[in-house]
Amino acid sequence: MQEKRVPEKGEACYNGGMADRRSGWGLAVARGRSMEPTLRDGDRLLVRWFGGDAVPGPAPGSVVVVRLPGGRPVAVKRLLGRRPEGWWVERDNPAEGVDSWQVGAVTDDGLLGVVRWRVWPRPGRLRPPPARS
Repeated sequence: MQEKRVPEKGEACYNGGMADRRSGWGLAVARGRSMEPTLRDGDRLLVRWFGGDAVPGPAPGSVVVVRLPGGRPVAVKRLLGRRPEGWWVERDNPAEGVDSWQVGAVTDDGLLGVVRWRVWPRPGRLRPPPARS
């Protein structure tokens, strides 16, 4: 699938056009260092897009594609769970990036998809979240 544009630093690029979203599957590109060591800048990801109004409940610990609040760009983050105010997401690298600690919870319509596989450059399933001290 062809990417529509080159994302800025810290932004996930995704092929989120309506035709792609309806098909259920697509690609995203991780940008920045906020998800290291799980993902690196430029990793290509296979994403299961959420469609329609119903938002399925992805499992805590899943890597998701979200639209962060406050007009921020689309991003790839770790889903911690559902809270009364919305979906709480965090970065794997606490020294880089933005997550729910800075901008608050993600709304239902801001939860765009769940990452199922890294397709390039190191194909495979994603590692579990790193242990925090």
